[in-house]
Amino acid sequence: MTANALTAVNTASSGRTNESGKLLLGTGLAFASLILVPALAMQVGLGASVTGALRIALMRASSRAVNGSSNGSEDAPAAFSCH
Repeated sequence: MTANALTAVNTASSGRTNESGKLLLGTGLAFASLILVPALAMQVGLGASVTGALRIALMRASSRAVNGSSNGSEDAPAAFSCH
């Protein structure tokens, strides 16, 4: 292999590692918001509104970890329609 081929292989593998790290962090934050926060809030006695706010903050952090920073702008809201 030439030096250029080795550089390309190293760059590709480090890109996959970076993406895997982002995905792992995002998954951990989502898991925490869905499972850990409600369980801990119940043990501590936090109200539903505080628990909801913590879950929303962790889900946003999860999204930003996977997709990158939103540069201060709000993410597009998800719209669900029953029609």
